[in-house]
Amino acid sequence: MRRVIRWVDADGRVRIGVERYERGSFGVVSVDDPLEALNGERTGDGTIVRALDADTLELPADLVLLPPLDPPEVWCSGVTYERSRDARMEESTIRDVYADVYEANRPELFLKDAAGRRTVGPGAAVGIRGDSSWNVPEPELGLVLGKGGAILAYTIGNDVSSREIEGANPLYLAQAKVYAGACAIGPALYASSQEPGPFEISMRILDGDDVVYQDRTSTASMTRSFEELAGWLVRDNPIAPGTVLLTGTGLVPPDAFTLETGHRVEIHVPEIGTLVNLVAPAATLV
Repeated sequence: MRRVIRWVDADGRVRIGVERYERGSFGVVSVDDPLEALNGERTGDGTIVRALDADTLELPADLVLLPPLDPPEVWCSGVTYERSRDARMEESTIRDVYADVYEANRPELFLKDAAGRRTVGPGAAVGIRGDSSWNVPEPELGLVLGKGGAILAYTIGNDVSSREIEGANPLYLAQAKVYAGACAIGPALYASSQEPGPFEISMRILDGDDVVYQDRTSTASMTRSFEELAGWLVRDNPIAPGTVLLTGTGLVPPDAFTLETGHRVEIHVPEIGTLVNLVAPAATLV
């Protein structure tokens, strides 16, 4: 198993590192594409970078951690956990739509972003819409896909959403989901030579030093498999290698909760690390 990260060094060069020796220690590799770094050890210049924190992968001050790759597209799956189904039914005036898709053969899939216009990496700000008073993070396990929908690696994703807008009418889904800073991925790509077991996903939201929400779930609770979701995505739909498919959320804060400017969202998957983002108005990220 291995983790792959990207960063900008003090000279402005984008570097790619593969985890070696101990957790949080990365050796620079001589490739330009992080997907190539998943395929085995690649000779670098001998440089070793050690993260200040092995989970958040915070780097020394002269280095800037980037998203682990620049996905050509980010797609999302919806209503793949029972908790997500229940939350959508609670917020919506058209309840049967969500109950039906949870049990249907065909999953809900939608395009979240293309060319990285709305996707940020670890440490960057995610956005909340100014025309919505009910905004939430959606912590998800992300699949990094290759040719034919093959699963190459895993990452963490945050599908930030407006529950108010989506709940008003399902046809407003794009406006609820697609806007500046509405997606975050990182901090690393995780690949394993063995079939991984269920991933544990936990989320903590802080307002200053106060924890205002925390909970955990497992991908074992999903109603669909990763392979099923990837298979549906590539049906009559060409995707480029490096496309990320987020697999839905099983963590939904209570209805009284909404993200506020300055909140800190921490999403943790032990194999991958911790994705940390602050919250800002989407209008400031345009």
